[in-house]
Amino acid sequence: MITLPPILYAEDNENDIELTLSAFKSNKIKNPLIVVNDGEEVLNFLKYKAVFKDRPKVNPVIILMDIKMPKVTGLEALEKIKTDPEIQHIPVIMLTASEMERDLVKSYELGVNAYVVKPIDFSEYQETVASIGSFWVSRNKTI
Repeated sequence: MITLPPILYAEDNENDIELTLSAFKSNKIKNPLIVVNDGEEVLNFLKYKAVFKDRPKVNPVIILMDIKMPKVTGLEALEKIKTDPEIQHIPVIMLTASEMERDLVKSYELGVNAYVVKPIDFSEYQETVASIGSFWVSRNKTI
């Protein structure tokens, strides 16, 4: 049996988490979705620390991350990811409500692979998440 690499999803809004889980399920994205609630947990997951110290030794196929999160923001986590040679190759997609140009510019300056503004409409949100999953999980090739 082939074990698929996980998708790491960093989001602190429970409604957005439920919408994303629903979209992945309805679009038959089979990769396990690991949900964390802040940038600190993202970094702990990637570096096998704290509650993730014994997790399987496989990197996520992608990281979906919100910008505005407690403890460590998405931008702070992105900077640490993209400057760490062990994990900098993992694609990071900002999935955020922020339409602020400074967040967009800063994300790309730090090395984000894609910046997606969350649609407000439920069906558009599901379609957007399905597109992300379809491309980044099924079609994109990673190291």
